[in-house]
Amino acid sequence: MKHLVTLDDWSPADIEEILELAAALKRDPDTYSNALRRKVLLMIFEKPSLRTRLSFETGMVQLGGHAIHFDMSTLPLGSGKESVHDTVKVAGRYVDLIMARLYEHSMLEEMAANSDVPVINALTNRAHPCQVLADLLTIQEERGRLRGVKLAYVGDSENNMTYSLMAGAAKMGMEMRIGCPEDLRFLPRKDVLEYYRGVAMEQGGRIEVHHDPEHAVRDADVVYTDSWMSYHVAQEELAQRVIGLMPYQVTNDLMECARPDAIFMNCLPALRGYEQTAEVIDGPRSVVFDQAENRLHSQKAVMIQLLS
Repeated sequence: MKHLVTLDDWSPADIEEILELAAALKRDPDTYSNALRRKVLLMIFEKPSLRTRLSFETGMVQLGGHAIHFDMSTLPLGSGKESVHDTVKVAGRYVDLIMARLYEHSMLEEMAANSDVPVINALTNRAHPCQVLADLLTIQEERGRLRGVKLAYVGDSENNMTYSLMAGAAKMGMEMRIGCPEDLRFLPRKDVLEYYRGVAMEQGGRIEVHHDPEHAVRDADVVYTDSWMSYHVAQEELAQRVIGLMPYQVTNDLMECARPDAIFMNCLPALRGYEQTAEVIDGPRSVVFDQAENRLHSQKAVMIQLLS
């Protein structure tokens, strides 16, 4: 049985198959309207989300199935009265899939290790594979390919999105350039960076880190940024983080360093005037809402594939 814990366990061929299916689902959703008839998805949320709940719940309905939403604070698991093991063992007797959006990646791994049904990572502090599959689908739609595409990620780079983008870019033979301050708060971990550099080399791609944002973005096909205030960051750190990261704000001037047809991406939520200016995210190069829509199509593909 296969889970989606991170993209590390999925081969390039696995990812390509998901993207092909996602594109087919997007083109002709009616063909798949009964693909998961009578199937049930359990959605466990420790951390709330707009896109994750809407896309998974809508996806199950469109595929003929049903989704059950649980806020973890209302579960015995959240109050410490029931173990992860017992929770997923019981759930597996009722439902066909479990999706979880959690703080700690170790809890997601424990779920997958003990579950009798497929488990999907809808975000942890380590990885956000569902988002990256939607991102890859978006880039493929816009650029016509993934291999050889130059992706520049700018800003805070010590977080789950940077690591998941590294995984996706490395597996698909892309060139990823990370632009971030030379500051441990914002640098990707060395062990993670070296691991994905090795994966990228095997696939004909590469991953670089630059501290000059213009150098990172130069001739890029895609410019990507994410929130400077990830969910684990305390609000009182905002002022100091803004000081460190403002030179890496994506502005129209920074976008001019990329290719003339470069697209701008942000996985949302976004704060205008922080990680990017309003002119960029609301401008003609922005594909952020196409990117958000593609969560629906790529996750439908994941659910079909895990239950096939």
